[in-house]
Amino acid sequence: MTQGRSIRLFLVDGTPNGLLTAEIMNWTGHVLTGPRSKLAELVQRPECARTGVYFLVGPDPDDSLRTRVYIGESDDVAQRLKTHNRPEDAGGKDFWERVCLVTSKDQNLTKAHVKYLESKLIGIAASAGRCVLSNGTAHEYAGLPESDRADMAFFLEQIRTVLPVLGFEFLRELSKPSAPVTGDNLPTIERSPLFRREVPKEGGYALAQEIDGEFFVLKDSRARSKWGGAPGGYEALFKQLVADGVLVPDPSGLLRFVDDYAFKSPSAAAAVVAGRSSNGRTAWLVDGTGQTYAAWQDQQLSTLQPALEDA
Repeated sequence: MTQGRSIRLFLVDGTPNGLLTAEIMNWTGHVLTGPRSKLAELVQRPECARTGVYFLVGPDPDDSLRTRVYIGESDDVAQRLKTHNRPEDAGGKDFWERVCLVTSKDQNLTKAHVKYLESKLIGIAASAGRCVLSNGTAHEYAGLPESDRADMAFFLEQIRTVLPVLGFEFLRELSKPSAPVTGDNLPTIERSPLFRREVPKEGGYALAQEIDGEFFVLKDSRARSKWGGAPGGYEALFKQLVADGVLVPDPSGLLRFVDDYAFKSPSAAAAVVAGRSSNGRTAWLVDGTGQTYAAWQDQQLSTLQPALEDA
């Protein structure tokens, strides 16, 4: 079993939509985040006068279904954020709606440390593929001694742990079904059985698997060749996957998934495969059994019932 972690969250102004700080026990890091509308308050915080790395996050102007992220570093984050708040034509950035700043409580992060962290974080975000990066290509920064690189590896691990808790998913690694299962990651990754979804009237089918709470449609699954349902719903997602090359034409006349793809829900996956709105809880069937996704979930709960009653 993976050991649990405690994260301490503090609502600075007592509201869920204001400034928020986060800390992990036995970690010297400190996280401060808030909406752009609270920037005047955020830059007055003492953390913003420290050396640190920061993230600007918002919808991608070219595709509102995707998240755009800029990763930066500075000795004086407050001044850098004021610059980013300018209009685009004045050297600022228009897209971002939230900011997240990571500094050190003991103030031991140096300029060299944060330049190293920035380069690693850009590489991680690019590899994860969960966002559109405004940084471009990451440049490897090797100006740290070996002992400092080891310390920053631990610091990076904590950043990747705490940011998803705050709603920032862009550093999370995708645990794809096609990835090899080793002795190191087997205990921490929960895998469902395979689910199957037929493609109506066209003879194709798709396979899917739920891993760590994400619903993946597997590589080489087939989807309907075009959106045939009512406008709206998941139509925009369907067209985005075609435009992004996730779905490509297949000789069968269907569209083929070129890689495992993570959907936010079984219904989103079912709709894209069928080319129309679909209830994923009933459309996906456990492969080889005919049991629906909903019935499979209920079965997982029913096996827990005796233990709950004993407790």
